[in-house]
Amino acid sequence: MAYNEAQKKQHIIELQTYLYAISFINKEIPPIVPDGVYNRETIFAVKAFQHEYGLQETGNTDPTTWNKIVSVYRSHIRADPMPYNVFPSQNYIVHSGESGQLVYILQAMLGAICSSYDNSPEIKVCGNYNKETSETVRFFQKKVGLPQSGNVDSGTWNMLVTCCEHINNTLFK
Repeated sequence: MAYNEAQKKQHIIELQTYLYAISFINKEIPPIVPDGVYNRETIFAVKAFQHEYGLQETGNTDPTTWNKIVSVYRSHIRADPMPYNVFPSQNYIVHSGESGQLVYILQAMLGAICSSYDNSPEIKVCGNYNKETSETVRFFQKKVGLPQSGNVDSGTWNMLVTCCEHINNTLFK
């Protein structure tokens, strides 16, 4: 069967997708948009990859280069899970009025923990540190013996993480 243009474009997209993902792992690889065109940006990214991984710097994706790209990509996605440090610093305090990713994660953690307690408040994961979030934080702080400020400092955060890890270890044994 002949290799047609659609198949060629799909293979280039696959190559570019792997290189794009690898660019997050190795900052020496420039990020490229997977568009199916083997253009200057793709050649530059392939050369950078070849340089970083000790291959001949041609800009062409020969079998050796392809196999190494696939190997690097797969070794990362099959590796042990990476920790995700989301809490900014020891002195940071999350409080009413804040919004964003940290608040989403905080609310999800509170929801998981509170589902383990009878008569615990329910919390909606919305990304906004609202009155409901503050009340749920106070409930959690009371249960674990922390001052009930309704704000999340590093001590409250550390207890949230510890409790979530305990829940996960119990559920996934």
